[in-house]
Amino acid sequence: MSISTNALLWVAQWFLALAFLGAGAFKLVGYDAYARMVTKQGSVPLSRAFAGFVGAAEIAGAAGVVLPMALNVVPSLSPWAALGLATVMLLACGYHLRERSPAYAPIVLLFVAAFVAYGRFGGGIS
Repeated sequence: MSISTNALLWVAQWFLALAFLGAGAFKLVGYDAYARMVTKQGSVPLSRAFAGFVGAAEIAGAAGVVLPMALNVVPSLSPWAALGLATVMLLACGYHLRERSPAYAPIVLLFVAAFVAYGRFGGGIS
């Protein structure tokens, strides 16, 4: 893997970590604000329990996509975390389609997470 590809993957990993840390904390800690925002957009918010579960999963994914590689402790977990985040975003896209609401952010995050997973699994990017 070239140095520039590795650097691009690191930028993508940190982008995912920050995005999912913010989104997860918003659902987990700021549920009332999350529910108001979703309702204002004309959608039905997730239940408090499910939003808390999704928020915790997003925070765990944010940590998992960066920390194993950054700390060199089981670095093979990072691409799995990226794959997990891509799966969460695929499900989020389905939720947004069902609610007939824009899915721009989940689509972008899905592609970034898939890029990281592909690149870190050794997908032949050069």
